[in-house]
Amino acid sequence: MVRSMLNCIDNSGAAIVECAMVIGQKRHASIGDRIVVVVQKQRGAQAEGMAASSGTKVKRGDIRHAIVVRTKYKVQRRDGSVIRFDDNACVLINKSGDPIGSRINGVVGQELRKKKWSRILSMAPMQA
Repeated sequence: MVRSMLNCIDNSGAAIVECAMVIGQKRHASIGDRIVVVVQKQRGAQAEGMAASSGTKVKRGDIRHAIVVRTKYKVQRRDGSVIRFDDNACVLINKSGDPIGSRINGVVGQELRKKKWSRILSMAPMQA
């Protein structure tokens, strides 16, 4: 999971982030795990030399914490079903664990519920 690119699905201003480190003693992150990311691409059409617009909360090169909400890797659920998403996605959070953005665009995995990320689940339009 380290060095992999993830889509950022909140409205914090980041579009694509790169995983720098998985928090904890794990090598790979799964849904609900906390990771450290570096913002690689901002959302919106901005020129390279321009300053970040007032609507964005993060800018390119920022190091932030994030929660993995979707993975391409198959996840086995307790009821026997297997779920797999089309992409790897995350939601940026601050140090205290609150989401930076106020909206989430897209589906998130229900595994967030058992990992106690109900704030992210309540902001998401759908759970799969």
